[in-house]
Amino acid sequence: MKIVALAGGVGGAKLADGLAQLSFGADLTVIVNTGDDFEHIGLKICPDLDTVFYTLAGVANPVTGWGRAEESWRALEIVETLGGPTWFRLGDLDLGLHLERSRRLRSGETLSQITSDFCCTLGIGAQILPMSDDVVPTRVYTNEGEMPFQEYFVHRQCHPVVSGFRFESVEDAQPAPGVLDALTKADLVIFCPSNPWVSLDPILAVPGIRDVLSSKGRIVAVSPIIGGKAVKGPAAKMYTELGIQPSALSVARHYADLLSGFIMDKIDAELHESIMDLGIETCLTNTLMTTQEDRYRLAEEVVEFGVM
Repeated sequence: MKIVALAGGVGGAKLADGLAQLSFGADLTVIVNTGDDFEHIGLKICPDLDTVFYTLAGVANPVTGWGRAEESWRALEIVETLGGPTWFRLGDLDLGLHLERSRRLRSGETLSQITSDFCCTLGIGAQILPMSDDVVPTRVYTNEGEMPFQEYFVHRQCHPVVSGFRFESVEDAQPAPGVLDALTKADLVIFCPSNPWVSLDPILAVPGIRDVLSSKGRIVAVSPIIGGKAVKGPAAKMYTELGIQPSALSVARHYADLLSGFIMDKIDAELHESIMDLGIETCLTNTLMTTQEDRYRLAEEVVEFGVM
């Protein structure tokens, strides 16, 4: 069985890790958001790709969910001493990956080529693909003006009030090699519990991806909203500021034209009928992933539900 997962952020990486544990190996493809990629201190930073890398390689920071375990910060301390920007935390181990990726990009290699090599080096069996080799930066409209995503998310810690998003130059972007082929051949497509607005919408906005998905029979999504709150990140805050009640129902509506199934937490059982009224089958389970066993269990339930 061929499975494709669309992912971004910590929640997406955790479910992707659970799917990888099911031993799909090369039959699992994870398409990762690159809308939050940016240049920082002269380096190409790909936060969502790196979170998926580190999580599937088993070296992610278990406390934050992002970055490397057993990290040190000596390089950043020198940057700070010399008056450089330190608002985006780059640990010493993490810095090595950014240095090598940036070097190879400057030499003319593509992000997808480099990503494939990194997966081999890190011992990752699943195929990880960036959504595009083209640069498609997410821009956030706020009450303080338009700003790059990482300025909003990390530097400003999500404090500005959001009024919308745009994905710069997305109309000219192409899916990365292998993306459309993987989606076309997939027996099941899974939208991971990632932020709909800034993790999965950038992927869906790349020309050609939504068209392929519209022809698929089995697409299921896992809600990142539990009991009206996001497990991690600003998804619920974004919904509220956009005038939408943050809930599993709102997430289901967000993807309604594409989904055949929707997985949500048991705490939101009262929304079951409303989601069914959208023409979407529902599955109620425990969606919070606090342990490695939770990731495996949820992944197994998602796949079983998805292929019913």
